[in-house]
Amino acid sequence: MKRHLAGTAAGMVLALVLTGCGKGGSSGGGASDGRTITFVAAKYDDDTQPYWEKLIGDFEDRNPGYKVHLEVVDWEQMDSKVKTYIQTKQQPDVLNYNKFSDFARDGLVYKADEAVSAKVLDDFLPLFADQATYKGTQYGLPFISSARLFFYNKAIFKKAGLTAPPTSWAEVEAAAKKIKESEGSGVIPLGLPLGPEEAQGEFGIWAMNNGGGWVDTSGEWAVDQPANVDTLTYLRKLTREGLTQPNPETTNRKDVFNQFAQGRIGMLNGAVFMRKGFIDPVDKNLDYGVAPLPSKDGTTHHTLGVQDYLVAFKKDGGKNRKAVNRFLDFVYQKQNASTFLSTEGFLSVTKSAGDALSSDTAYYKPFVDALSGAKFAPAGNPGWAAVDGAVKQQIGTAVAGGDPEKVLEKIQKTARKAG
Repeated sequence: MKRHLAGTAAGMVLALVLTGCGKGGSSGGGASDGRTITFVAAKYDDDTQPYWEKLIGDFEDRNPGYKVHLEVVDWEQMDSKVKTYIQTKQQPDVLNYNKFSDFARDGLVYKADEAVSAKVLDDFLPLFADQATYKGTQYGLPFISSARLFFYNKAIFKKAGLTAPPTSWAEVEAAAKKIKESEGSGVIPLGLPLGPEEAQGEFGIWAMNNGGGWVDTSGEWAVDQPANVDTLTYLRKLTREGLTQPNPETTNRKDVFNQFAQGRIGMLNGAVFMRKGFIDPVDKNLDYGVAPLPSKDGTTHHTLGVQDYLVAFKKDGGKNRKAVNRFLDFVYQKQNASTFLSTEGFLSVTKSAGDALSSDTAYYKPFVDALSGAKFAPAGNPGWAAVDGAVKQQIGTAVAGGDPEKVLEKIQKTARKAG
């Protein structure tokens, strides 16, 4: 899943956001009038809903007769919500989500060139457009991107006698032990979120930095490969030695991000939006550093590339397409897209929004640079939805007392059944 930026790093410059929202309007059901659509947006933080409410208000003012009903859903509920939408045939016209290919396989969504104008299509950075295809055709519309790097608390490191961030797994363990010795129970040495919010992302980070991953070189599912078993065994060891927070299997990402911002965690795998969404609101003076993600051998370091999508569902025999086109083209206008990014703290997926957000290069440049060697989840495989769900629910049980090999074998069975 390795991709290259192909000269697009400059256009990716900076886009920042981690926001969220409350509840918007109801998506509702029934036949469409062709001018009224529903939009389900993912909640990133408390700024998400206000952003969409304003944008939709502006859209309706500039497009008389067109209406957009908004619903904002927290990421922790998003998978179950989407499953219900599909099962009850109540899917929205537009959905903000992190998967798309199962919808494409089932013929539920428009192709990208049917959903947006050629101008918008041409504006997508190739790195992200490449990750939005199913069987060679683009269906997903890249919306936001993120990269992961290693965050560490410099004050905690200094107190523990640590002069640099760890580069290998052996160094991670050694650093965690020193932090535990110097801080006692007041500080968690290593934040390890393997709860249902994003366990697949956390485990994926460790696995890819041990030569593992979700698929083999031929693209076949390889969840239970030896490298993954070795990775999960290592994480289980750290947990059993008391070097992580209690109960990683029930701990979500936002929990450890908040604790890091409060100065209560020594180190963790963090994301580009951590500063905007977590650190600055709590302590703008927090003394922390950002480094490459540690790998088992300490020499080869991969980042986890993440992107979320917009997908447009076919409804009423295509009667909704004109309204969907108008709305999505408005969403992707440079000013609108860049405002969302600067509000939320993400990286841009379009040339125009990236060019519009060119400040604060010192913080963002390492994340942008890391994307050139990023590895992504196999979102183009329709089976990923089932595998993703299984990982979120099961992977943490291995550190809670389960057997790593058996846990991964069970998920592998889900992967094979999903196709």
